[in-house]
Amino acid sequence: MKKTISLRKILFLLLAISLLTPVSAQDNALKEAETAYAKEDYAKAIELYESVLKENGESAAVYYNLGNAYYKAGKIAPAILNYERCLLLSPGDGDARFNLQMARQKTVDKIDVVGDFFLVKWFKSVENLASSDSWAKIGIVCFLSLIICLVLFFFSRKVSIKKTGFYLGLPLVILIIFANIFASHQKEEMTNRTRAIVFAPTVTVKSSPDASGTDLFVLHEGTNVTIKSTLGEWSEIVLEDGNVGWMPSENIEII
Repeated sequence: MKKTISLRKILFLLLAISLLTPVSAQDNALKEAETAYAKEDYAKAIELYESVLKENGESAAVYYNLGNAYYKAGKIAPAILNYERCLLLSPGDGDARFNLQMARQKTVDKIDVVGDFFLVKWFKSVENLASSDSWAKIGIVCFLSLIICLVLFFFSRKVSIKKTGFYLGLPLVILIIFANIFASHQKEEMTNRTRAIVFAPTVTVKSSPDASGTDLFVLHEGTNVTIKSTLGEWSEIVLEDGNVGWMPSENIEII
């Protein structure tokens, strides 16, 4: 006697296929991109990595590989852009940070960064050890651990256990505070992206959002800027050395 396939099984099979197909297509595109990169066909690798990002959304790993492909192709501005995007998602990626510095050495503009107070530098270096999601998870784990410590402190009858709960709870409170600050700050950077990379070979920064404005200085592709405000087709930018001016928005790409 022949067995018939139920409608439920057919729907389950179709659902499984629909879920697996995009993953398979993405994996194939990534493998093709890696093969093209290995064969030094960087244009093809760039095309494939860009298509993966377009179809599947942001990925630190793909941004990193795309940055490498652009760097090998001699396109420094896009390489810097993708390394920066990788670090935005994965601040602790040492390879991306190193490659970013290598790419920046090939830019024309050598801008002296305004020095931060040493505590600010320390704060940023610790924050960059993990991503916003990782800091959020650390905060949750520390919070649950703090609850255990509070239970030990308030409900234990032994003084030694009460002391243990108290002294373990103090650093956990500090960790929870900092983890939430780091996660919140990184989330804000990803949501409201104000940093950008100059993509024009050369662009003259003006004193006002108008072509007739006074020329202030000239920037070249690959330079990192922060967008302070926008007005029409112009963006007010701030350089890492503190200089401010206006330039056409079409000449920069948001990180």
